[in-house]
Amino acid sequence: MDLRNTFDNYLTENNFSGNYPIELYEPLDYILSLGGKRIRPLLTLMACQLFSEDITPALPIAYGIEIFHNFSLLHDDIMDESSLRRGKATVHKKYDTNTAILSGDVMLVYAYKYISKTPSQILPNILDIFNEVATGVCEGQQMDMNFETADVVSIQEYIRMIELKTSILLYGAMKMGAICGGAGNEESELVGEFGRNMGIAFQLQDDYLDTYGKQAKVGKRIGGDILQNKKTYLVIKALELGDSLQKEELRGLLSETVDKSEEEQKIKRVKEIFTATGIPGELKKAIGEYSEKALKNLFHLKIPSSKKSSLEGLLKDLMKREH
Repeated sequence: MDLRNTFDNYLTENNFSGNYPIELYEPLDYILSLGGKRIRPLLTLMACQLFSEDITPALPIAYGIEIFHNFSLLHDDIMDESSLRRGKATVHKKYDTNTAILSGDVMLVYAYKYISKTPSQILPNILDIFNEVATGVCEGQQMDMNFETADVVSIQEYIRMIELKTSILLYGAMKMGAICGGAGNEESELVGEFGRNMGIAFQLQDDYLDTYGKQAKVGKRIGGDILQNKKTYLVIKALELGDSLQKEELRGLLSETVDKSEEEQKIKRVKEIFTATGIPGELKKAIGEYSEKALKNLFHLKIPSSKKSSLEGLLKDLMKREH
């Protein structure tokens, strides 16, 4: 069974065209149509399939997760003042900010609507997990915002932030999918932890691609985090490992907003400091460590190895995303 096609068909059958008022719902179909890899719903279905051949009960959860993920992206783009998402105009740029806020609000309602289509015997457990996930994503976003004005952020604090903002959604998607497939508490937790560790590795990889990727491949402007003066893993590690002059210059560069004519020079100089302090290698090492943790979660899962192979392959593919 092609899980991606199965999910895409379900999404198409349950799109928002025809809902009224059009101005509220058109942005929902727009952001969902931008696609991406559909990693989160795919993980929900894959987790279900580890324990059951019938993935039908997991389809509404997968869709709810995808709606929630895109809701969070829509609001994140407003807060980050991003103009591109997956190579296309963000919702608040294509429409306007008020529309984007309201459309995001109704997406959250619809996420709960689809999550609630879960079979009644497991619905309380599923809702508890989804509430934990939704709360965690908001907490992670607030931590990310707090970092903007914090003088010092540790690697541990940064990992906790991305665990909440990004990887908890993968944790929840996989744990809910496993439960939908009939997994017990221990099994579903191991599957969820695989998602959590993979999510941390995934976000660290995103940090790398934001600075060292290619715009045509990544779908957003390279160096955006630098221009927004974000305290990413690269910045925090450079401030930890750099000498006094490098630290002073980096703090200076990341304490100001430059004119458009100076943006490329700022990106270039910050990257030079990262390279000089060995940060790309440090980041790749961290990505490898969390990928290994995810594989250990799979190893401890007591199901046939043949059923685990697709998740192992997906993890490897995600870590090989185009630079």
